[in-house]
Amino acid sequence: MTLGYTDPLYLLPFDHRHSYLSGMFGWKEPLTPDQLAKVVASKRLIYEGFLLSLDRGVPAAHAGILVDEEFGTEVLRDAKLRGAITALSVESSGSDEFQFEYGDDFAAHIQAFQPSFAKVLVRFNPQGDSELNARQTERLARLSAWCRAQGQKLMFELLMPATPAQLAQAGGDVAAYDLHQRPDLMIEAIATLQAAGIEPDVWKVEGLDRREDCERLVAVAKGDGRTDVSCIVLGRGADDTKVASWLATAASVPGFIGFAVGRTSFWDPVMAFEKGTATREEAAGRIADHFCEWVAIFDSASSKGSQSKGSQP
Repeated sequence: MTLGYTDPLYLLPFDHRHSYLSGMFGWKEPLTPDQLAKVVASKRLIYEGFLLSLDRGVPAAHAGILVDEEFGTEVLRDAKLRGAITALSVESSGSDEFQFEYGDDFAAHIQAFQPSFAKVLVRFNPQGDSELNARQTERLARLSAWCRAQGQKLMFELLMPATPAQLAQAGGDVAAYDLHQRPDLMIEAIATLQAAGIEPDVWKVEGLDRREDCERLVAVAKGDGRTDVSCIVLGRGADDTKVASWLATAASVPGFIGFAVGRTSFWDPVMAFEKGTATREEAAGRIADHFCEWVAIFDSASSKGSQSKGSQP
């Protein structure tokens, strides 16, 4: 299988599990049958918002969903039947250390759905706990090798939480850490993971404030002949203004092909529905509005970036 993916990619992720149960409903597992049904129905609501966005003009060939098997089996199967792009999470939720959701049976669960992408979320700070990083790297290399052998596209969601020392260096200011330290750490992490034999087709990364940092990150992601490997931006639950800024910055850089913005798209609409302050149709409509907005922002910034590049002597 050729490594990489270069088509535009607009994802609505709602594979949140641990944080979704606690934050949206105030629950924790194990769930009662009624609670389980309610969570499944809420994920279906988010999916209804996605489908509505397609009706409103989001390009179906480039749009997709990222959802978990536990609460999204029905959604995954329906999306695949419709020909939508699908991404399936394979990591255990709510853990700081990457573990397979289904242990050694991870491969069978991926094969059961045959998603466009197997997605793994990992907190990996290259200057953090070396033993933790080594354990995670071993599991990730196993997943990557299996995907390569099976012709399964792999999406790697890289989160870069600050170590206490790094945050102290930033004066306790997360925004300062994000601006001045995180970009270099992300680049170091990608290079480290690549050297360990971990080869995603798409890197799903936290937003960067500076265009030059986006360019440097793309350069390492595509380095050593990985010309078709691409990057997308995740939303990190940030407010609309911040997400829009991250999308516009990334979209202007060749190699960033899209985004995956979840909580900022669906959290408030789903919460309003659960509280009874919005109908199901209204909530789905608001989710679609958000998703359409992200596509418009990314497409506009991407087009301007292409025009600017084309106008250079």
